[in-house]
Amino acid sequence: MQNVMIVGAGKGGTAILKILLETKMLNVKVMIDRNHDTPGIILAKREGITTGTSWLPFLNDNIDIIIEVTGDEYAFQELRKMKRKNTVLIPGSVAFLISKLMEEKEELVKKHRNESYQHDLIFNSIDDGMVVIDPNGIIILYNRRAEEMMGYKREFAIGKFVSEVISQSRLPLILQSRRMEVNQEMILENGRKIITTRIPIIEENGTIIGAFAVFKDITEVVKLAEEITDLKEIQTMLQAIIHSSDDAISVVNENGQGILINPAYTRITGLSQEQVIGKPATADISEGESMHMQVLKTRRAVRGVAMRVGPNKKEVIVNVAPIIVKGKLKGSVGVIHDMSEIKSLSRELTRARQIIRTLEAKYTFEDIIGKSEEMVIAIEQAKLGAKTPATVLLRGESGTGKELFAHAIHNASDRKYNKFIRVNCAAISESLLESELFGYEEGAFSGARRGGKIGIFEEANNGSIFLDEIGELSANTQAKLLRVLQEHEVLRVGGTKPVSINVRIIAATNVNLEKGIAQGTFREDLYYRLNRMPIQIPPLRNRKEEIPLLCERLIQKINRDYGRNVEEVMETTMIQLMEYDWPGNVRELENILGRAIIFMNNYETSIRIEHLPELKNKQKGIKQNMEIEAPVQGKSLAEMLELYESKLIQQTLNRLNGNKTLTAKTLGLSVRNLYYKLEKHKLETNGMQ
Repeated sequence: MQNVMIVGAGKGGTAILKILLETKMLNVKVMIDRNHDTPGIILAKREGITTGTSWLPFLNDNIDIIIEVTGDEYAFQELRKMKRKNTVLIPGSVAFLISKLMEEKEELVKKHRNESYQHDLIFNSIDDGMVVIDPNGIIILYNRRAEEMMGYKREFAIGKFVSEVISQSRLPLILQSRRMEVNQEMILENGRKIITTRIPIIEENGTIIGAFAVFKDITEVVKLAEEITDLKEIQTMLQAIIHSSDDAISVVNENGQGILINPAYTRITGLSQEQVIGKPATADISEGESMHMQVLKTRRAVRGVAMRVGPNKKEVIVNVAPIIVKGKLKGSVGVIHDMSEIKSLSRELTRARQIIRTLEAKYTFEDIIGKSEEMVIAIEQAKLGAKTPATVLLRGESGTGKELFAHAIHNASDRKYNKFIRVNCAAISESLLESELFGYEEGAFSGARRGGKIGIFEEANNGSIFLDEIGELSANTQAKLLRVLQEHEVLRVGGTKPVSINVRIIAATNVNLEKGIAQGTFREDLYYRLNRMPIQIPPLRNRKEEIPLLCERLIQKINRDYGRNVEEVMETTMIQLMEYDWPGNVRELENILGRAIIFMNNYETSIRIEHLPELKNKQKGIKQNMEIEAPVQGKSLAEMLELYESKLIQQTLNRLNGNKTLTAKTLGLSVRNLYYKLEKHKLETNGMQ
């Protein structure tokens, strides 16, 4: 919308301001007058429009149109000199004249043209020349400005045939053609060059009752013509804007008949102009009620209405607003948003949120897929635990997503902007674990770093620490961990002064801690501290209905990792996936999908059963892998037991795709004990995950 500055806040300026406020086609930004108490200034202040006593400070890039209604020729010339080249300067008479003339002329017609003398003062105050004739071509109005331009006095001109006063006048032709002529150049007998607009005066019943001409010196009007945008150009510009919109736009008249659509409307709805223009507003609706008709009935805008349009029943969101001009309803305009594009953008946003993570804890509860009853209960318990400072114990088989839960709990807590540190208690040797967790002082042991080193608990202060495989901690480390939970302080190795900390502990285990208590390998008092808020995460075999959703999410992740474009799992393949028991849980599912996608051709977008050959032979393979060769002759019982143990561990590792945690659980070993046996038997684990 273009910005307007009105210079002059008297009656003329006030009238123009009211017209612009009613039409709302232009934005009145500034109102200028030397007097603070003029009606225009008071009205402008009431409408929140900036006012001032000088127009000079406002001649900037934000003003597109200046309307000068002071009647001061000097002020008009100064404005023309000082304004920007692209700013349009309009004399107030041009903007105000036509509306005022029509109003006054209607009154003249009603009074049978007998009261024209009452309007002489108005017309004589106008800076433009004006001549009005009756249906016979006789001059009935001739103002002072016309006297100056034509060189004939008013007393001479009134009552004369117009051609006797202005020999080149085309007003008689206007009476015949009944057509308006706008901005026509003309040279008078006295040599003056003027530009004139000739308009027929026609009653509502079609009777022509006269014509009038308004004219101005060509020097001023030519300048004006260069600056004022023609109405046709404005219309063209508006059409260009509407046609460039990616949203569908439709406009109907007050009767609900289509009068305008843009190309995006045809693209989204599938309906051409011939199917919409001139047709009822209901022509494009497949499901739902016409919002155009509702708006025309209520004169109130509607927003965000879901419906289906066109022959393809396109799902869209519709916003419709009434078009009201001077208080009269002229129609309504509707904007249609394609929901398929919005949903696509929403999916992209979700993917972006999964990729872009700024915190060390990468996942939230939105990343956890769970619709089974057991999983929903686990998620709700975890959300509740996130809002409390209580220690959380995550229990479940390997590969069920315990670490995912730990990330989500941290990110949903008030510690989410602080550190989240993960520790695999089984992956660090006992000799190093204590110093890593609690830190050490300088000289605490041989090789200790100068100045000592803070431990993981101190590093995670005010944040969260995730202790995975908590059941693998030694008795000594368990005692120190118990002190952390009870006293909220740590004692560095070799230190004597405890360090206070504020750390939220999230522990996880896939072993039976109660059995460990019975066997004396796990402290009972630590168990009660850790088990304050236990959360049991169900295995995948107990929630197979979630496999399709898990596949969809895992395929997105694998596509990002490997730069592939796989879209789906075929229905027959999904049946096979649903029938398998998944001893490795979600981790095993990801492993199988990842292997399938790696070996797929680049042009393939669907995972078929032939892409998963190991799945078809899983049960058979398990049985075959469990077979043990016959005892070797010449070996002692101890040697054969060692050989049997070595082969059994290797076969279990192969069957479980190298998953050491799951292998240890399957064989009834601790993870640390499994690592010991792998080293003892010199078993090959390279390339296994």
